[in-house]
This record gives sequence, C-alpha cells and structure tokens, in this order.
Amino acid sequence: MHILAAFDKFKDAMPADCACDAALSGARAALGDQHTFTRAPLTDGGEGFCPILTQAANGYMEHHTVCGPLGEEVEAPLGWVAIEAIPASARQFLAVKTGQLAIIEMASVAGLEQVPHAQRHPKHCTTRGVGDLIRIAVAEEASAILLGIGGSATSDLGLGALESLGLKFCPSGQITPAQWDEIQQITGQIDIEVPPIYIACDVDNPLLGPQGAAAIYGPQKGLSPDAIEAFDDASERVAKQLCQFFKQDNSRLKVPGSGAAGGLGFGLNVAFGASYVPGFELVTAWLDLANKIKHADLVLTGEGKFDQSSLAGKGPYALLAAAYSSDTAAILLAGLAEDDAAQSVRERFPGTAVYSITPAGTPLPEALKGAAQFLTQKVTEVLQTQYRNDG
Repeated sequence: MHILAAFDKFKDAMPADCACDAALSGARAALGDQHTFTRAPLTDGGEGFCPILTQAANGYMEHHTVCGPLGEEVEAPLGWVAIEAIPASARQFLAVKTGQLAIIEMASVAGLEQVPHAQRHPKHCTTRGVGDLIRIAVAEEASAILLGIGGSATSDLGLGALESLGLKFCPSGQITPAQWDEIQQITGQIDIEVPPIYIACDVDNPLLGPQGAAAIYGPQKGLSPDAIEAFDDASERVAKQLCQFFKQDNSRLKVPGSGAAGGLGFGLNVAFGASYVPGFELVTAWLDLANKIKHADLVLTGEGKFDQSSLAGKGPYALLAAAYSSDTAAILLAGLAEDDAAQSVRERFPGTAVYSITPAGTPLPEALKGAAQFLTQKVTEVLQTQYRNDG
C-alpha cells in the first residue's frame, strides 16, 4: 500500500512538513513499515513557501539578517534552486529557463505571524525586508526571483522594498504608511539590475475599492472598518505617485492581483515589470502532486482549520478533488473540521472521510501545543479501524 501525506500548515501549531511527518508516524504505527510512505508538504505562498519548494527541487537554503515588519532585525531564509532542476510542468510558468532561481518568502520578513497582536496595524509595517532579500539575491547573481506573498502583515504598496533598493520617499527615515503624508515627491533611483521577478499569487483583488487591499485584507492586519476609506484614498494617491515616477499608466492599479499582500505585487510590477504566476498551479506542478496522487493508494491531507473558506479550491480541498478524479481514497484531518464544510466534502467527494483531530473540550493553547500528537493518534486510530484486515 502506498500512502501519500500532503498537508498544509496547522496555523500557530506546526508547519506543513511537521504535519506530514506526524501523519506518517500514525500511518506506520497503524500499518507497519512494509508499506510505501511519501510526503509532500503544501504551501499557499505563505509560511513554508521557501523551504518546501527549495527542498523539493534539491536546492539549498541560506539565512540572512534583514529588516522585519516592524523595523527590527530578523533571520530570513533565501532558497536557491537550479532552474533546470524544476519540473518542466512548473518551469513553464517562468520565462527564464537556465541559471539559478532565488526563492523569497514574504511571510518570513513581513509576515503577520511575526507581529504581536497588540502591534498589528498596516500603518506601521514595512516590506523593507523583501527588498533586502532581493538585493542579496541580485548580489549573488540570481537569474530570476520567485516571491511567495502569502501571510503578509503589510499594506505599504511595496514602498519599503523599493526604499531598500534605492528609492527615497520622505526625510524621516524608513517609510511606512504612517509617513505617507510626508511624501511630496519620490527621489533616488534603483541602484541594482534586478532580474525577472515572478510573484506566486492566487488572489485577483485589485489595489483599491470594495474588493481592494484595504477593504478585504486590512481588517485582519489591524485596520479598523472606519479607517478603510481613508487608507484607500491615501493608497490611491501614493500609488499614482509611484506610477508617475516610473512613467507607468495608472491602469496598473486595476490589474488583478495588485491588491494581494497589501500591494507589494503592485509596487514590484510598476518598478520592475514583475509578473504574477498562479501560486497553487505552480506549487502543484513543482511538487508533481498529480503524479504522486495517481500512484498513491491513500491520500492523507488537512490543515489547522477546515471551514467554508477552505472550499475555495486551494490546498487540501484541491487535493481531495484531485484524489477523487484519480479514484484514489482520501482522508482529511484538521485541527478543527467545521460540520458544514465537512458535509460539503462528503457530498462533493462521496467516500471521502473528514475528521477533527482535537479531542472535544480541549482548550485552544493545549490544542495548538498538542497538534502533532493529536494528528498522529487520529491517523493511527482511523487507519487501524479502516485497514486492520488489510495487513
């Protein structure tokens, strides 16, 4: 029997690779070591994007001290992969076909998880660390840069990153939206030759308006509802200044995806012509998930919380769809699987089992701390019940 563990992260509890390992430990305990066990950690462009893709393509990791979201120093990963080592189905998303690809994970330098709850507010967070990593990648002769932009704390239009690369916006030091009123004109210049930048992104929000960065993503980053309109107006003013500086048309504010990660993609697109690539399609191809699922007898997948938002077609839900299409049995295990979402899965993919791994009544801190153990135990329990007569 061939078992594939393909889990997303369990937010605040364990990264995707640890979830895969915990599930496979449970599978081995239930079935023994005579079976084949394969792991394929998932990423949505946020936490884990850099190590998961780098390791999958037999690349190597560096760590650098750069600017964090609040201006503090942080240690951030930078992945390096030979472009020729990337599966052809994933390489089709990149116009560059040879050389070294640098992989940057925004969540590691400007991530929401890095900011204490009491300090979360997009006015005070910067993408400067992204620019720091781009500068390092250029210095180390990257042929192209792949940037995952999930899990961001920022809404600075990428100005922090551009400041790190040579632009000047105001006299008071590092730029955040709190200083936007000081911007009279943009000066300085990009002082390095930046290679092609590809932004892994699965959202199509424009920069402004009711579906824009502030309206949709601002509240989760600390922006109060009554401040959204003013923040949006300020974003529009600064975005148009950036377009004017780089002699770009204001229509770039409406490009699908420009509202992702607080407009980081917008800023890099205006400055460097950075391209958007479909994040989940890229990751699926990169990890050769379709082939892994096809050759598996059972797929184990899941994430921290499985709810209605999980049904949008990405991550574990997409794995269930692929497994169902391949006639491969699948089990979803989440820290918490909400009843309505679980029922939707059972109706859409008959025969698919869905489980919550956390014992009823467990306080959240204990649930997070014990997530790996709970996952291992639940997989053992489920597989012993379903496959005990299969040897």
